Amino acid sequence: MNCLRRANILAPVHQRTFCYLPSRLFHSSLRWRSLSDHDRGRGLTNILADDNPPAVQVKRITNQGIQLVDGLVLPSACIFLEGQVFLWDVPQTLWEGWGKEHLEIFDLVSPRPEILLLGTGARLVLPPPFVRTYMSRLGVQVDTMDTKNACSTYNVLAEEGRRVAAALLPISPHLWQKTFVPSK
Repeated sequence: MNCLRRANILAPVHQRTFCYLPSRLFHSSLRWRSLSDHDRGRGLTNILADDNPPAVQVKRITNQGIQLVDGLVLPSACIFLEGQVFLWDVPQTLWEGWGKEHLEIFDLVSPRPEILLLGTGARLVLPPPFVRTYMSRLGVQVDTMDTKNACSTYNVLAEEGRRVAAALLPISPHLWQKTFVPSK
C-alpha cells in the first residue's frame, strides 16, 4: 500500500487523478476601466517629490559647460548653494594657486550645507589637504568626484531635500572672462 502511494506521488502531474491548483489570490493584470481626464496620469507617484522642486538642477554636461534644466549654460566654474548659482573665479590650473579665499563663500552662508560635492572636471583629482581641513572646520563634509558624477549626485540629494552644495569645475577649462564695465 505504501509503495502505491509513493508511486502516485512521484507520478507526473498529468497522470494523477487529482491535482490541486490553488486559486490566484492576487491579480497581476490591470483592470480595465474608463478613466476620466482628471484621473489620467495619476498612476505613478514620486514619494520623494516635494511640491517645490529644487531651484537648480543640471540637465546635461558638455565641453561647452553645464546646462541647467531651465536652459542656462554655465561655461566656467560655478557653485550651487541654497538654490542659487554663483560663478566661481578659480585659478586655471587645478589646485595650483588655490587658497582658502576660494572657499570662503561657505564660511559666509547660514545654514551651511551638510555636504559639498566637489566636481574636479573630466576626471577625479583629489584636492590638497587644506581644502578638507578648512571645510571640516566649518562642519561641511567634502565628497570629491568628477564633475559629471558630482552633478548627478547633486540632483539626487537636492531632490531629497538635503542641504547640499556643489562646487564644479568645467569639463574643459575655459579662461575666465573678466570684463570692466565703466560706471556712468
